[in-house]
Amino acid sequence: MLGNDFCHLFSKAIAIPALAIFASSLLAADVGIAEKGAFSLLNPTPRHLMREMSTDRPDTTESPYSVDAGHVQVELSFVDYASNDDDGERTNTLGVLPTNIKVGLLNNVDVQFVFTPYERIETETDDSSQSQSGLSDDTQIRLKLNLLGNDGGETALAIMPFIKLPTGSDQLSNDHVEGGIMLPLAISLPNDFSLGLMAKLDYVYNDAADDYGFNLVHTATIGHPIAGDLSGYVEYIGIAPHETSASYQAIASGGLTYAINDHWILDCGGTVGISDSADDFTVIAGTSFRF
Repeated sequence: MLGNDFCHLFSKAIAIPALAIFASSLLAADVGIAEKGAFSLLNPTPRHLMREMSTDRPDTTESPYSVDAGHVQVELSFVDYASNDDDGERTNTLGVLPTNIKVGLLNNVDVQFVFTPYERIETETDDSSQSQSGLSDDTQIRLKLNLLGNDGGETALAIMPFIKLPTGSDQLSNDHVEGGIMLPLAISLPNDFSLGLMAKLDYVYNDAADDYGFNLVHTATIGHPIAGDLSGYVEYIGIAPHETSASYQAIASGGLTYAINDHWILDCGGTVGISDSADDFTVIAGTSFRF
């Protein structure tokens, strides 16, 4: 059952962007503030007016730029692999085709559907081993509302409420609705450097306490072109728990992206746990494309 506190939190998270969407729609219709403001899901943005492609992967810091109205962007990993050895218990996790499907609703709004078709978790100790597999990660639905800089400027900001529905396999899902809100910020720096920052509040279920708690996720990433269409990034990820029976996680991340063309990007990356509570390492490789 979803608690009253979560319902209250999520209703606020939805109300704020909903009001902003309504206001931006009126502004575009009545004033014609920008040519692209008139486009919508049923009146797609012409391809020659589409903004530069921006993805929420492979780093953890989300992008504040939304998918153009009437277009679809698919971001997926071929495989995600994570490994952790904690107090003699070794856990290896393999996710196959973790996918984020984004649909542009308005010039500054998109909706996203995040899921993993198959995941396998293997846990080993000196005396035993077990594995679990199936549909994993449940299903996450996100709404991205760009507030600033979607089509120009040195700074871009968005608000992203999300909810997680317990649709995963019984052995992999915690069978509870969760959610939260993200605030991604992008800043253009001198000499072609870019800075990404994100604050994320996760409202998560704590099985040990049979109640909900919070995770405050905070990230910072710096990116720069390397050669031609090849770029790289380094990132710090911190996860500060509150009433979740967990400890602070500090994580270092890095990776590469390569733009095949204006609508197709390949990527790879990984993380290394700085704190003992984080996974020892993760490795991902995938692609993003839009149409």
